[in-house]
Amino acid sequence: MTLSLAATLVGVGFLGAFFSGLLGIGGALVMFPLLLYVPPLVGVGQLDVKAVVGVTMALVFVAAVSGFLAHRRHHAISAQLTRIGGVAGTAGSFVGALASKSVDDTWLLLVFAALATGGAVLSMVPGGIEEPAAGSAPLRFPPLRTAVVAGGVGLAAGAVGAGGGFVLVPLLIVVVGVPVRMAIGSSLGITAMAATAGFVGKLITHQIPLVSALTVTLGAIPGAQLGAAASRRVSARQLKRILAITIVLVAVRVWWDVIRALSRGGS
Repeated sequence: MTLSLAATLVGVGFLGAFFSGLLGIGGALVMFPLLLYVPPLVGVGQLDVKAVVGVTMALVFVAAVSGFLAHRRHHAISAQLTRIGGVAGTAGSFVGALASKSVDDTWLLLVFAALATGGAVLSMVPGGIEEPAAGSAPLRFPPLRTAVVAGGVGLAAGAVGAGGGFVLVPLLIVVVGVPVRMAIGSSLGITAMAATAGFVGKLITHQIPLVSALTVTLGAIPGAQLGAAASRRVSARQLKRILAITIVLVAVRVWWDVIRALSRGGS
């Protein structure tokens, strides 16, 4: 690995993890396109789709754990959501990560694009409830609905090296009825557990380029902490708007690549 590529990967890791801590999205939504498009754009090299998927999963694991710990210090999580969603998401992510070994690159792009599109649509739907007042009783949420949402997201996200936070956060807000800030903090806890299983699944099937993953991690740890700190200074409405814009932009870019790949395959 060249020094210029290493520096680029550190910068990409910082930026992806910053968005992870800010929006509770695990980092894959930003990391996947950044790793795929930035190195060739600046002329320092290129990673193939499967390498991008592996490095992204490693980053999601680090960024989600780091961001979750930062949000927990501010009590912006639900222990019930994290526990139930984490177990369901972990099982789904592990299965998805193992299955992705035999999946074609174009189909991995297609799954990622579909996830991003679902997240974009959901992020524009009004939902969620008011943030609980300080000192009030802990909120309770439907366990089965939480498990189904987290398990389904984990299955698809594990295949593409994501934690699935960019879909999970809108689903928790709209389907489960979680306040925005609590959805962001709890999503990172769920994502951290699911990403652990996905990381192990990809590691034992040799889908993670370890040198690249470790390089990205150098930027990811401080990025996640700064993102979580910034999240406390932004209103819930602004957070939801930033999340929606980010998801839409990424979905459009990845769908463009999917369509081009399918066109080449059909010609």
